[in-house]
Amino acid sequence: MPALTEDGLSAVKEISRLLQDIRSISNIGLADTDLSSPHPNFLEVLREVSDSLLRNGHTREAEALRDVSVHCTTSPDFGGLGFTPSHEFSKADEAEITFLVSAYLEALNYQDRHDSPIEPLYQRPAGRRGMTLAEKIFAAHDVERRGEVQPGDVIRLDVDWIIASELSWGAMEKTYDDLGRPGIFRNDRVWLAGDHVVDPRVSKIPRIKALIERSERARQVFKLTEYQGMNYTIMHSEFCRERAQPGMLIIGSDSHTCSAGSVSSLAIGLGVADVTLPLVTGETWIKVPETVEIRFINKPKPGLGGKDVILYVLKQLKRNTVAADRVVEYTGSGLKFLSCDARFAISNMTTEFGGVTGIFVPDDTTRDFVERRKNPKYKKYSTYYRPDDDARYAESYIIDLNQVESFVARYPKPDDVVPVSEVAGIALDGCFIGACTTAYEDLVLAALVLEVGLKRGMKPTKHGKRKVVPGSKPILHDLRAWGLADVYEQAGFEIGVPGCSYCVGMSADKAGPGEVWLSSQNRNFENRMGPGAIGSIASAVTVAASSFDMTVTDPKPLLDEIDMNRLGEILAIRVHPETPLRYVEPGSRDTVAKPPREPASTDEELQGTDNASEAADPVSRVISGRVQTLGDFIDTDALAPAEALVGNLSKEEIGQYCLYHTHPDFRRRIKEDGLNIVVAGKAFGVGSSRENAVTALQGAGVKCVIARSFAFIYARNQPNLGMMGIVMTDGKFYELAHDGEEIEIDVDQRVVRVGGQEFGFNLSELERQLWECGGMSPAFTRWGKDLLGIMTSKKVNVQGAEGASAHNEQLQW
Repeated sequence: MPALTEDGLSAVKEISRLLQDIRSISNIGLADTDLSSPHPNFLEVLREVSDSLLRNGHTREAEALRDVSVHCTTSPDFGGLGFTPSHEFSKADEAEITFLVSAYLEALNYQDRHDSPIEPLYQRPAGRRGMTLAEKIFAAHDVERRGEVQPGDVIRLDVDWIIASELSWGAMEKTYDDLGRPGIFRNDRVWLAGDHVVDPRVSKIPRIKALIERSERARQVFKLTEYQGMNYTIMHSEFCRERAQPGMLIIGSDSHTCSAGSVSSLAIGLGVADVTLPLVTGETWIKVPETVEIRFINKPKPGLGGKDVILYVLKQLKRNTVAADRVVEYTGSGLKFLSCDARFAISNMTTEFGGVTGIFVPDDTTRDFVERRKNPKYKKYSTYYRPDDDARYAESYIIDLNQVESFVARYPKPDDVVPVSEVAGIALDGCFIGACTTAYEDLVLAALVLEVGLKRGMKPTKHGKRKVVPGSKPILHDLRAWGLADVYEQAGFEIGVPGCSYCVGMSADKAGPGEVWLSSQNRNFENRMGPGAIGSIASAVTVAASSFDMTVTDPKPLLDEIDMNRLGEILAIRVHPETPLRYVEPGSRDTVAKPPREPASTDEELQGTDNASEAADPVSRVISGRVQTLGDFIDTDALAPAEALVGNLSKEEIGQYCLYHTHPDFRRRIKEDGLNIVVAGKAFGVGSSRENAVTALQGAGVKCVIARSFAFIYARNQPNLGMMGIVMTDGKFYELAHDGEEIEIDVDQRVVRVGGQEFGFNLSELERQLWECGGMSPAFTRWGKDLLGIMTSKKVNVQGAEGASAHNEQLQW
């Protein structure tokens, strides 16, 4: 065998150095003669080192290097570097491989520092209460590992994944810096996708370029293994298709994080500060929500997918009603007729339904979907739970899938749902097929509808715009492989790069003022597709059928002509395996529970600060001002419109855009008339997870928001950013709290005084502490990575005063 070349020897030395520095492996057991190629390149050396490590018992390190090799040789269409055997490696290529080796080896160190999970049980222990699927996943991730939870429990949770977009990371980086750059919990469990505003057409614009640079910096600093750059995927698409696994707990900085419920993950979207904490510590907290059951029965008609199902649910049950502040659990005999792509659309739009998240009970369809993945590590951590027969749901509803038809949700409400026949013939200026809610199955069905229309001789009218944006490069690759991308182009559609596109209307794609669009996106709020644009939502097949004449059209005549056998071949639909799926139960610690944590000492509380005054500036316990009333369903898109989201804006600058489009007099009334206490109706803060909504209110001068109810994510964002928010349901209060009325909030007494009367309210100790500290970042500065353990202990000293018991007061969400 020939000796190593100089390049080969250099590669061996570099890999050996990384193994020594990162994993303390000093001898890789590789001789010069182990390399068979006369001119070994970096990848060949990498494979030989991996084989040698395996022979010498370093299994995990060998697998890590194999993962690097797979990453390097996989096509860019599927997230790899695309190196072929004939590739001539440049210094930049070798540097990239070196980076990946260091990142994948560092991931092993992160894993070693993490506690091993408690092994699941194969039967329910005697005496354990019946739990829903969501409760079992909460119990499995409860730091205390008690084995069971119930609604109302305030618990700390271990997190499996953190996901974010380039837009949310732009704000998360600032929060991370404010925390002192303390490091992250795992570099292999952070999914950062460039999708919201990045696009090759605008990538050189300074504010967009800055977002790209921040994401690239995160990749380098944190040595992220799960990073494919800009416009590879909408953050939810490939994460759900290839990474989320049944039984996992996922936290994301986007309200549609719940999409991963399609593969039976418990996936919850939160605000930026709320996600940065588990990014650093690997932990978050929650008051265990109630669970509502949606039980599907019967079978949907051919060609009708998840979008029409969730629109039917919204039509029947309305948004922010039964789902509000609850987990929505999808069960029933009808599940076997819903693919994971159909489930994706349903889970995705559970946030429009008003739920904390939506999750499907796993079954053979789930297992088959996960088992198709090529990489074993993206399926080996799957844990299959199911609800107990005696699980206690807050409410249960039956949805007959046979009653589903093609629907349209009329602008600007996602629950103003009517059959397409009621709005057929409405003229359109644009048709958009895309956004995260539009899965691969939807794109295929829409293409087949277009294909049928073209074969009939239908031609796209010259009027209007047509755009299709596949959710990821792998999806686009498959559409091209089946000739379906060509069909879209023949039908007049422009194919865009993976991204949010018209669904957020804040980048290269915006609908014009007064334009009427039909879109397969998930949200049709005012100004969502662009200022002044009018967008209604429907399934991809309805949009496709409507695109020929640019009028709303029932897709059924075209759907009826689709070759369903061809559809099955494209979607790789399989028969279910014979081996029955084995469900498990959450494990629990065998040892006696530890006593509650005692409050930290003063020195511990002030760790990381120079003195006590910097750690806790005095906060007035009474908030006073005058009332400004708002209505129901004030959404975060209105509170912080697109103009407020991009760029390094100060709090005051963001505040200038607060309710800019929908309530143009709002800010003047605060500044000139002193109407700085907002009194609103139901579901205040509904919509996107953008915590800029809270910042915008603060920047505009709002001191407190009182509402009949808050949307889940927004409610958490308020205390995390130091804003006081109060739930008030007493109708008498709203009779007295009219515009201009003087009002006083006594935080210590938990009362609001208005119109000569007092009204009590609930405020948890955790909320009070966060408000007094000024939010999560100052609290982290004060208590460090163990702040959740400290702040959820029985008593905490805040500003030298002993706090009330956290177990005796209820959270407001």
